[in-house]
Amino acid sequence: MQQLLELFWLFIKVNLLTTSGPASVGLLYKETVGTLMTYAQFVQAVSFSSILPGSDALQLAMFIGYTVRGISGALVALLGSILPPTVLIFGVVSILHRLRREAWVGRFVSGLMPAVSILMVLVAWKIFQNGNGGLVSLETFLIAAGSLVALLLDAPAPLVLLVAGLVGVFLG
Repeated sequence: MQQLLELFWLFIKVNLLTTSGPASVGLLYKETVGTLMTYAQFVQAVSFSSILPGSDALQLAMFIGYTVRGISGALVALLGSILPPTVLIFGVVSILHRLRREAWVGRFVSGLMPAVSILMVLVAWKIFQNGNGGLVSLETFLIAAGSLVALLLDAPAPLVLLVAGLVGVFLG
């Protein structure tokens, strides 16, 4: 029982101190290797969690939990991983639910929309620069133009992404 509590608090701590991704892997490495698992087991856990579909952080948590205490360890590690963001989201939603009729909330969201749009344009611009002096290849331009036309014609976004990826494979 003590080991399960340690697992639970470990993943509560990791999810409160990091935003997942590489930072959580580094903290998990520091906290688990040598105490809960070996270096080889940790490398195997990171490898498996990276190649499987889904959230790397949750899969890594479950793998570490399973390595330490089997299925009960995996469930406890999963609970410790999802509890902090779940409580945070419930808190934000309850605050927003109380404020939803406030006029300033609507204006706040209206103010966010142009900023988010510009952020998306800047990200797209950086992707298009592609590290080659700002020049966009003909293939990249054709994929972007075709995707834009398809989306403007109300094609489903996942289908557009799939087709764009396949075109990239064949043109690349």
